[in-house]
Amino acid sequence: VQLQASGGGSVQAGGSLRLSCAASGRTFIGNYYMGWFRQAPGKEREFVSRINWSGAVTDYADSVKGRFTISRDNAKNTLNLQMNSLEPEDTAVYYCAAVRGLGFRSAVEYDYWGQGTLVTVSS
Repeated sequence: VQLQASGGGSVQAGGSLRLSCAASGRTFIGNYYMGWFRQAPGKEREFVSRINWSGAVTDYADSVKGRFTISRDNAKNTLNLQMNSLEPEDTAVYYCAAVRGLGFRSAVEYDYWGQGTLVTVSS
């Protein structure tokens, strides 16, 4: 599975961005649990959100709950992250990830990773 993240950019606090992750290769992402992680400069990679195979079950880090929405379109092999009310603390490189089977909040559980897309939020 190859994952390609896109949609990052620079916004002011309070703004919105929509990240996308396109999966390619001979695969159907409906077989994969998928998630978003982020890594700020000098910090460890942290969990942001995850979504189950059908999209019916989602999970969010407390820091983004109520502001971010994860979704997926299995027919298009895409994963999305709608980010609203962005804060400077959201500045990071955002990575999409996938695992065949069940995935939780730890990055080590995910086998496939996109290259990352940079989100910069200014105050």
